[in-house]
Amino acid sequence: MTSIILLSVFGIVQLFLGFLRSNKVLLPGVLLVLLAVFGANLADWNQAPQSFFNHMLTVDHYTVAFTGIVVLTALLLLPFSRSYVVAHEPNLAEYYALLLFSLVGAIMMIGYDHLLMLFVGIEILSISMYVLAGASKRDSRSNEAALKYFLMGAFATGILLFGIALLYGATGTFALSQIAAAVAAPANASLLPMLYIGILLMIIGIGFKVSAAPFHFWTPDVYEGTPTFFTAFMSTVVKTAGFAAFLKLLAVALPAAQGFWAPTIQAMCALTLLLGNVGAAAQTTTKRMLAYSSVSHAGYLLIGLVAGNGSLTGPAANGIFFYSLAYSIATVAAFGVLKLVADHRQRDDYAGLNGLGKTNPLLAFVMTVAMLSLAGIPLTGGFFGKFFLLTAAVGQGHIGLVVFAVVMSMVGIYYYLRPIIAMYLRPAEGPTAEAVPVDGLQAFTLGLLALLTIVLGILPGFLSGIL
Repeated sequence: MTSIILLSVFGIVQLFLGFLRSNKVLLPGVLLVLLAVFGANLADWNQAPQSFFNHMLTVDHYTVAFTGIVVLTALLLLPFSRSYVVAHEPNLAEYYALLLFSLVGAIMMIGYDHLLMLFVGIEILSISMYVLAGASKRDSRSNEAALKYFLMGAFATGILLFGIALLYGATGTFALSQIAAAVAAPANASLLPMLYIGILLMIIGIGFKVSAAPFHFWTPDVYEGTPTFFTAFMSTVVKTAGFAAFLKLLAVALPAAQGFWAPTIQAMCALTLLLGNVGAAAQTTTKRMLAYSSVSHAGYLLIGLVAGNGSLTGPAANGIFFYSLAYSIATVAAFGVLKLVADHRQRDDYAGLNGLGKTNPLLAFVMTVAMLSLAGIPLTGGFFGKFFLLTAAVGQGHIGLVVFAVVMSMVGIYYYLRPIIAMYLRPAEGPTAEAVPVDGLQAFTLGLLALLTIVLGILPGFLSGIL
């Protein structure tokens, strides 16, 4: 709760700082705010679970853990916010304010205990992202991305809200614990069709938010057109909050309906893995490849939902937490390098990375570590993220799904190696032969991201049982 208050207050303060007409105080201010929020969130770890807003929001270990991921991700992203998008803006206050407000929505999605709180959190996060997707006012691709994201997102939100209404009609409540009791012992069996349709519509609505197939069709175009900094935010914070909300819905409210929703999630998982990996392998630009890659990682996280067995603790929940952390860190590193390179070389295809190993050894090393982690190569956090999820799935008997996920991981190795090959084996020519400028804060952040990825791959045990 402290995190929500701090982010809301400083988000409003950030807007007033815009009157100063000076961008110099904005970035340090937001960094300090997020450091304070991260510290306040950690302070809640040893506190007993607390409920707020008439038991609509709960702060417990689950909430603190996933809130820590989204706040840390935003904190690590901020040094890359000086981009070609905001360079033309006289004031950045509104962008930073929207980022803080979007984090409020993400935390609400993580800690909700009431479906109306889930809806409010999704809307706060989504509306902020609709605006940020179109932050580059002079870029037609950014305008197109914002329009597509808004129209498709509004449609998906309508489906989600319809599902919430049907779930309320079948159970008579919005509270997750009361929904669970009503589903486990239905007072009127004739309402079960309404219940099942409501569950299906909610899965569709949240599936859109996390880029799960077949509701992923917006992802490549929106990710490509959105300014790179906000794309990184969208692919990490939004996905982490979405899966935390997804897991809580299935594990707390609908464990008794697992026989209905589990086959649906399994089918979505297999389709997401297939379309995400095959789509990424067919791309010619790094940014669009990372967009389809984000879809494929949603597939791996869906494995955790399948193996969750109706619980917010245990191997599957811990696997989702660890995977979300490792994925977020590697994705921030990849998009951070891509943004710096694309801003300087004015291209985001694989050729834009040519010769980076010679001109910018640090950028090439960080990008390599990020690609290896996303591919799930040992000694990186991504390897143990997949290992924990697949192990949990094997423990629940989903052998076929695990084998399919391993095969798709092999496809992933192909397209994750392409940037590495370009950086180290392809010569830089013309403007790409120049070194990409990197300031001290960005270099420190990139080094920290690479270090965290390697530490998670060498010492995964200290986080493996956090939930």
